[in-house]
Amino acid sequence: MSKNFELLQQADKLHDISNLNQSRPSLPIESVACAPPLEIGEAARDEITKLGRRLFQIPGTEAPRMVVFAGTEKGNGCSWLCARVGEFLASQVSGSVCLLDCNFRSPSLHQEFGLPNHYGLSDALRRSDGIQPYLKALSRPNFWLLSCGSPVENGQALLGSDRMRVLVQELREEFEYIIVDAAPLDAGTDSIVLGGLSNGIVLVLKANSSRRDTAGKALQDLHSANVPVRGVVLNRRTFPIPEAIYKHL
Repeated sequence: MSKNFELLQQADKLHDISNLNQSRPSLPIESVACAPPLEIGEAARDEITKLGRRLFQIPGTEAPRMVVFAGTEKGNGCSWLCARVGEFLASQVSGSVCLLDCNFRSPSLHQEFGLPNHYGLSDALRRSDGIQPYLKALSRPNFWLLSCGSPVENGQALLGSDRMRVLVQELREEFEYIIVDAAPLDAGTDSIVLGGLSNGIVLVLKANSSRRDTAGKALQDLHSANVPVRGVVLNRRTFPIPEAIYKHL
């Protein structure tokens, strides 16, 4: 088991989140209206704040700039989590933040903001005109989305291509932070490939659904591939007591 997983457990408790009731001048602002701020409950906001600070605002160490979020299986809430961690981070830093949807198998990050998916990462990977034409402005001047883009049949090959490495480098030069929404680990090696291009992975588990042995295998696979595990999030937990009481416990 990774040390990061143990530390996250010991910090106080796993992050139980989703069921709790200035950009750089070179970036072009789209002519369409920016996506409005995301809706989120007070308790969920508190947990998102804790997670964002532990990942990106680490005192005394070099904080990661590019982190991948991946579930052990489909439906763990990665897109929901990425969107809200990204919005929190954009509210806390002066540098620019980019959400990057790399889940070619089931893209949904754009849906969190009510934006279209076409003309995104897959289109940029098949062309040579850079990333700027495909960026979508979000709720803050320093907050951007690069959606998954047009459907592809060879998504895994595109993610492992030289062109992808070039685009990642371009994103790193343009943005202070990059949060990646990736396909689940049980769907293939996409997340492991992306982990190798980033500063590590946050593994997302679904409460009352994700099996311990499945999570253990995912951690083992990441360790074998030398991909740092930044933490593990327990998502979609249902609370049998009212939120107003729970947050005071």
